[in-house]
Amino acid sequence: MGAVIESAPLRGQQWPALDPFLFCVHHVDHFPRGDGRLGPDAPLAGRQIGSDFAGVDGWNMYHGDTVPGFPAHPHRGFETVTFVQRGLIDHADSMGATARYGGGDVQWLTAGRGIVHAEMFPLVHTEADNPTELFQIWLNLPAQSKMAAPHFSMLWDEQIPRVTVTDGAGRNVEVTVVAGALGDMEPPPPPPESWAGRPDADVAIWHLRLDDGASFELPAAASAATVRTLYVFRDDTVADTGGPAVSVDGEGVGADSVAVVQSDRAVTLSADGAARVLVLQGRPIGEPVARYGPFVMNTEDEIRRAFSDYRSTQFGGWPWGDDGPTNGVDAGRFALHADGRLDEPASAVAPDLS
Repeated sequence: MGAVIESAPLRGQQWPALDPFLFCVHHVDHFPRGDGRLGPDAPLAGRQIGSDFAGVDGWNMYHGDTVPGFPAHPHRGFETVTFVQRGLIDHADSMGATARYGGGDVQWLTAGRGIVHAEMFPLVHTEADNPTELFQIWLNLPAQSKMAAPHFSMLWDEQIPRVTVTDGAGRNVEVTVVAGALGDMEPPPPPPESWAGRPDADVAIWHLRLDDGASFELPAAASAATVRTLYVFRDDTVADTGGPAVSVDGEGVGADSVAVVQSDRAVTLSADGAARVLVLQGRPIGEPVARYGPFVMNTEDEIRRAFSDYRSTQFGGWPWGDDGPTNGVDAGRFALHADGRLDEPASAVAPDLS
């Protein structure tokens, strides 16, 4: 059998995923300069404010009306892993926690029994554009953890292993390890109830940037039961040649494609033109999935209970003055947790937002 088990084109921002993952959303927005109020200095006429996903002029307001982003909304029964490449996110939640993170940082949030949170994209630059790119990965929770206490961890850019590897031909591959050890690169631990925290779950989230012609070997997974998925795409500054963007042991995978590949053996990725690859892997949880909107449980009855609980409790209520709170123009990167603990990156250097 070849290295590629199956592949398909990627369509839209929401990319399909396999157990234990639910899906991955890739947001790329070429936001213009800010208006001084953290919104875009551009007319909003013609946009469907409150549900703007049309990509007019290369960017979206999403569910925001002044600041782009996702005002207060609930979740139960799974985790979100938000990996920011460019731009900033302002977080607020029903536990009373707030944060600002961006440019290489990762927020790992366990929704557990229920949380309401907001994710806004503050456009802090008024003299330059505010490009924003991020991945939000939905990772399922097993039944025994679906009603765990909500929790979030910040994995700051300075803590996340990131190295540039030079292949035998002198070409470079930048490797970022968000979850799952890769060689001697060991990332910070995931939250305590995460499926990714189980050694036998073999969960990995790796991001590769390959120079034109560069090669990189992915080692074999720990178990043949591990499912390994590759999302292959190009930077928005790189023109697509129309042919394969990456070969996997010689089998071509086109740009904007998802491929499930053999995990029980090492495979070599080789780029045809500069390319990027997001790797998601893990041992399937193997439980029934019932999903409706922001809730992911095991049965339809549990979904109905989630809606009922949210209507009656609001998952703790919303302690903020509006649905999409932000942290002002001048705030740096930080996380203020519900217990009052202030978490800041080790470096005072602002993230690269270019």
